[in-house]
Amino acid sequence: MTLLADAAAGVLAAARTTVPPESTQQALGYPSLFLLVLIGALVPVVPTGALVSSAAVVAFHQTAPFALALVFVTASLAAFCGDAALYWLGRRGLKSKNGSRWLEAIRARAPEERLAQAQEKLAGHGVAVLVLSRLVPAGRIPVMLACLMAKWPLRRFVRGNFPACLAWAVTYQLIGILGGSLFPEPWEGVLAAVLLTVLLSAAPGVWRRLQR
Repeated sequence: MTLLADAAAGVLAAARTTVPPESTQQALGYPSLFLLVLIGALVPVVPTGALVSSAAVVAFHQTAPFALALVFVTASLAAFCGDAALYWLGRRGLKSKNGSRWLEAIRARAPEERLAQAQEKLAGHGVAVLVLSRLVPAGRIPVMLACLMAKWPLRRFVRGNFPACLAWAVTYQLIGILGGSLFPEPWEGVLAAVLLTVLLSAAPGVWRRLQR
């Protein structure tokens, strides 16, 4: 029994030593979060909302006083840079005679029906539509394409997209904080936050199918 107890104690001690400290987690986590959200803004297949919520759960359980603030700044800045870069690439495609693969990728993710709705709302409400498009799942690309078709300059798009990225980061971070506060273990909160963001992302598509 003593040997077993000593062996178990040794395993636990080894496990504690293999878990990286918070400083190491932050040094690796924030650049990774920035890169993944940036890629997700450029290539809309990465679930960036789930990434931000998961990072918020981990930050909620850390002892660093500014962990949640750093997640917010990192996520919103990465989303802002990715949107600006994608819009700039889309404008280049519009000016080119042969178009561009970036512009074609934007058009492929904006069905005609949703593009028409985005154009109508953009004409009626202007910049405010950008904020809502970031909060509605799959709403960002149709509105971005509507801005491109309306020939908005990059400066105007960036000015309206800045509060949109801030609102988006706050929303998904609050989901992560909710998951982190409900469960004692970080992995449980991460799982809850991911499931919640997946349900929110799938809800508009399910609603449209039910209406049809």
